[in-house]
Formats: sequence, C-alpha cells, structure tokens
Amino acid sequence: MDRNLTILVAEDSEDYALVLESAMKAIGWKNPIRILPNGTEVIAYLSGEGKYSDREAYPFPSVMFVDIRMPQADGFDVLRWVRKHPKCFVLPTMMLSSSDEPKDVQLAYELGANGYFVKPADINDLKAVLRAAYEFWAWCEKPKMSGGQVGSS
Repeated sequence: MDRNLTILVAEDSEDYALVLESAMKAIGWKNPIRILPNGTEVIAYLSGEGKYSDREAYPFPSVMFVDIRMPQADGFDVLRWVRKHPKCFVLPTMMLSSSDEPKDVQLAYELGANGYFVKPADINDLKAVLRAAYEFWAWCEKPKMSGGQVGSS
C-alpha cells in the first residue's frame, strides 16, 4: 500500500492554489504536492520534459487533481492526453472544478476521470473532500509508474 502519495494539482487560480495547499497542510499531508498553473505544464511534468526530467525533484505523481478551466490546455485536454498515453493512462485522475454543469461532469467521466468534485466554498468542506480522496487513494493499490521520462506520445 502506498501511503506516501505524490499529489499533482492543475489549478490556474493562484488564490485557490494557496487555499488548496493550506487545506492539504491543515489535514496533515506531508506528501509532496506540486501545483501547476495550466494543462501544458501538467503534460510537461507527466512527460518528464525540461526541468521536470529530474524525478528526484519532480516525482511522478501517485494521483492528480485537475481543474477544468485553465489557460493553454484545459482539464479535459489533460484528461484526454493522460488516458491516451501508453504509460500514464492508469494515473488516478480526479477533476476539481467550480463547474457543476451536468455536461462537464458527463464529459469528465466519459474521458476517464476517476472522480469529479465541485470545489467546495467552505474550507472545512474542502478539507473533508481532500481527506476522503487522499484516504481512498492511499489505501488503493495502484500500478507502479515509471520514475523516468514517459515521453510525449
């Protein structure tokens, strides 16, 4: 069981990224947390491109939270890329979005999201969502991912 999850978060709002980081620390996460501002950076991170080739500094994530609406490549673009990639397609990926639109929820699951959470407005609700997601994925067995470059197929 992997209780030392590396968390990758795609979130373009600096303010919400700070709230997420604060909530994660408040519930006791000591795990590596990487927050990236757009889907293009997420794909580069997952691919191990450029500065992200150093997997000691930028470990491959155990789970990922992705916002939908981001510049450059949105959350759906990231999800499409991940699910088509021969080495990343099994990466547990959850959407964390302000959208509760049924069409967004539907598309996320059609593209292979493992979960869809609407961003809670209340910090205690956010902590509860993050705690539940962390506990679930920490107890789940997950395939071992390559620590090196995965390529940008």
